[in-house]
This record gives sequence, structure tokens and C-alpha cells, in this order.
Amino acid sequence: MTSNRHTADKVDVVTLSDADRAATLDRLYDVALDPVRYEALLDHWESAIGPLRAQVDLDAPRLLDEPQISEHFRRATAFLDRLAPEDADHDGLDAMLAPFDRVPALLLDRCRHIRAANPAAHQAMALPENARLFDLPIHEADMDALAGALDILFDSREKDTAVLRVRSVQAGHLIVFRLQRCVAPDGSVLVLAASNEISMPPGFCEILIEAFDLTQTEADILCHLVDCRGVNEIAAERGRSVDTIRAQIKSLLAKTETHSQLELVRLALSMIDMTAMTVRAAPGPRVVSRGYAALSERDFKSLVMPDGRRVDYLILGAPRGRPVLYLPLDFGLVRWPASAEACATLRGLKIIVPLRPGYGLSDMVAQGADYDAALYDDTMRVLRAEKVTRCPILCLSGDAYYAVKLARLNPLAFSGIVACSGMLPLTRREQFERMHKWHRFIMAGAKYTPHLLPFMVKAGFLLARKIGKRNFLHAVYGNSIADVATIEDPEAFEALATGSEVALSDNHSAHAAFSRQLVSGQLDDWSADVEALRGELPLVFMNGAQDPQVPLATFEEFRRDYPWIEFHLLEDAGQLAFFRHWRPVLDRLTLLLAD
Repeated sequence: MTSNRHTADKVDVVTLSDADRAATLDRLYDVALDPVRYEALLDHWESAIGPLRAQVDLDAPRLLDEPQISEHFRRATAFLDRLAPEDADHDGLDAMLAPFDRVPALLLDRCRHIRAANPAAHQAMALPENARLFDLPIHEADMDALAGALDILFDSREKDTAVLRVRSVQAGHLIVFRLQRCVAPDGSVLVLAASNEISMPPGFCEILIEAFDLTQTEADILCHLVDCRGVNEIAAERGRSVDTIRAQIKSLLAKTETHSQLELVRLALSMIDMTAMTVRAAPGPRVVSRGYAALSERDFKSLVMPDGRRVDYLILGAPRGRPVLYLPLDFGLVRWPASAEACATLRGLKIIVPLRPGYGLSDMVAQGADYDAALYDDTMRVLRAEKVTRCPILCLSGDAYYAVKLARLNPLAFSGIVACSGMLPLTRREQFERMHKWHRFIMAGAKYTPHLLPFMVKAGFLLARKIGKRNFLHAVYGNSIADVATIEDPEAFEALATGSEVALSDNHSAHAAFSRQLVSGQLDDWSADVEALRGELPLVFMNGAQDPQVPLATFEEFRRDYPWIEFHLLEDAGQLAFFRHWRPVLDRLTLLLAD
């Protein structure tokens, strides 16, 4: 290790020795070629960079800010990009369907295979994998007419559009198809078919119930009417008399202040249009958050921000319960163990979980935009969409930073903060050095070498994808016996694996958003924001004694620095404390709601 001085500003610049630099770059390119070698880079990095951290001021710690090293990291990142799966649509077909949102639309080739279909078509038509024309829910007597119209479009040079009305397999239900010949990006000729099938967004019945004070039965009947079902068919399906159904429709007319079934259906259709503009179920592979054992499915909701970005969020617990804002950490842990979600429902807690920019299908902010400002604005807009005027915040670990900032920016909106495994401002170099090696590697990297962090994070995400989430969690938390036990708890692991799909899945990685959060401000000194909340609202920190990021010595420093905060120590717990010890956390949250 060598030390040089810039004479212009008199700031010491510390850098690696030639031997350490060569060894670091060797391991850097090893990881770029195979992320499984990540831990070898981690170990060498700590042995080489750790001593350098002791030589710089915590307030201005930027290390290795050298063009040559930055260029090597840029090249290594380019190697990683070859390993990362593309998030985009490879053949461009999804882009061709993108203009069709609520309207079912699909693309057919000359052999009558359905090459692609949008989510509305899958929902309305129940299409199987590798679907063909004859899988469409069309009456068999009209299938030849549709096939013939397709043949004309493929063969005719003069005609490129057609409109065709066919009967559905549902009695009394008609479908109008608009067909148009088009060319795919690969040059193949396809026909785009858009239909007038109504695709009601998930949760639409609940929207009708809230808007018009309907019963569940009335909302179901209205949805049947929108779906072109007659009174006799509805009566037969529901096992009720025709007179009963007519009486319920009469009640619907009175509650909605409409005067005919036609007017009633038009009103419902307008509600679908308004819903499509604001709150929508997410298309694509994450329409729902789906567990694999005990967790129930949860629909994602969406908002469209003023700048056009999409923001998704989940509702856990009781949909009409007392609201709680939940901040799920930069790992995107948006689901709870099944028992915890059930307990939230029984306690009447409505848990609102915004997906921050770059997670799941929430659009990432622009490169030069303020990530934190977007996160705050998105969160408040989600709360307003759910008609929340005031609620407590439950947050995990480093998200205590965002909880405090939200409370400072919106003093009337929040009634308290419960931070599980919470982290307060890190104001001492020792607080970084005490962390377990994986946490120190990322957190100290964000603090001391932020310009190199994107490679470190992206490589870590690729490693998790390659070795699997369970193995990755064991690597990260291996020195915390309590966290390892949590990972091996079946309910806890299902929540960790399912929730983190918004951060890392087979076709999505939130590594860029993860990095943006760490360098945006949470590792600066934000103690003034914490102090400003003294006497304004309760802050409750419930930390595990085996937390690899906030070990006991750091926890005790927090206690001394902020004696007015209510601290609890959970002995048999680590950073993943909430996922195994959620009961005392919900107990304290419930008391906060009762105050």
C-alpha cells in the first residue's frame, strides 16, 4: 500500500500497492467470468482495502478513485452483462402488443399458431401454452370464418385489415375481432387480433363494493352482467331463482342511481376504464405474488406517476383494516411468513407495501434523477391512492433511514416508527469494521468506494441467481446462528424467497436500484433528522443480538446516542429477526396503533 498527496488540495490519497492491485484485478476478472468466485474477491478485497479505510476521514472517504481502476471495473461489468439475462422482450412481440392494455390482443402466424398474447388475452381467454387458433373460446361453427379471414389477410396484397363478429363458447356472448396484418421485427408476417372481450382487472369487484356500497353478491352479479350473461344464465350458475336475481339487479340500479341494465353496464365499463388509468394488476410474469407452500396469492396493484413511471404495490393483511406502511429493505422482502400475514388479517391490519423504483415492475428512475425523492413521492402517492391520511411505519434494517425521512417530510402523515433490526446513522468507522464480512464488503464499499459499488452489487445478484437464494442467504448470514435458523424455517424461507422475487427472479434483477439506494444518503450522517423527531412521534427499535450489520457493540452505541428512542433486544435473532420473531413486533405495532 502506498500513500500520495495532491498538493493542490492537500488531501491524502491512499491506494493499493502494485502487488495488491494486480491480485485485486485478477480476482475482479475471475468474478466477471464466473460470479461463483465472488467470495474470493470479497476476502482479498477486505485484506487489501481494510487497512486503507483506517487512513481516511469518514466524512470524505472516497478510495481508489483512479481512472485506471475505474476502467478495469467498467470492463469487468461489461463481462457481467454477457452473463445477465435480458429483461427485454427478445423477439419484439411484446412491444407490438404493448399499445393494447385492457383489450385482449394476440399475434397469429400463417400456421395459426398464437405467437404471443397480452395479459388481458390470457385472462379473458384462458390460453394454454403453445396455443393455436382453435384454442380460442370461439363457437366451433364460427371457427372456420375466423380461419378464412386470416388466410385472406396473409394471402391478399390489397387487404390488410378485417373486422369479424363471432360467437363465444359462452351462450349469448359475441366477440368482435379486429384483424390487421403486420410485420414482426424478425421479418415474419403476422396478424394482430384485438377483441372486444372485457378483461376486468383483478380486484374489480372490491372496487365496485367500495364505490357503491354493494354487497359481494351484488358486485358478482354486476360483473356477470358486464360479461354479457343473461338473467337466466346468472340464476342457473348461482343456484338462485330468476326473481331473486332480478331483485338483486333492482337493488343494484338503486344503489348506482342508474335506470336500466344497459346504463348499469355502461357505468361499470367506465369504472374499468378509470381503473385502467390508475390502479391496475401488473401484466407479465408477476401478476400476483405467489408462494409455493403456505403463502396465498396477492395481486399487485399499480399507479401511473405524473412522469409516466409505473409504481406497483401490494396489500397484505386485511384490505379494509387499519393501515400500516411497510418498508421491506433493499432485498425487496415484500412478503411475510404465512402465519404473520394471517395474524395481520386477524388483527385488522392493512399492510401497504410499495415497490420502490427498479423493483418488480415498478419503473426505474432516470439515471440523473434523485432516487430517494422519487421513492418518497411514490410512497406518498400509494398511500393517497389507498385513502390513507395517517399511519405508522414498520421498516426493516437500513430502511429506518427512509422511515425517518418520510416522517420528516410528511410530519402529519405518520404516527410512529417500528424498526425491526433497525440501523441508525453510522457515525464511527468502527461501526463499519464490526460488521460481518459480507455486510461490511457492501456497506463499506458503498461508503468508501461508491464508484465501484455497481459492479460489486451486480456480481452479487448474479451469484445469487447462479447458486440459488438459499445458498446465497447461507453465505451472507453464515456467521449468524439465529439468521441461519431463520433461513431454515420453512415459513420464513418461503416469505424470503417469494418476497425477494421483486428484487431477483429468472428475468429481473434490481441490482441498479439496490446500488442507487446505498449511495443516495443513508450512509451519510442523518442524525439531525432523527433528533428532529424527538418528542414528535415514537420511535421503536427491535434488534437482534446476532445482527451481522448492527452487532451488539453498535446497538449499544445507538442506545447511548439516542436515549429517548425505545430499544428492545431480541436475544435469539439476527438481521432477519422479523421473519421468525414477528409476533413481538406486531404486538408492539398494535400497541402503537392503539395509542
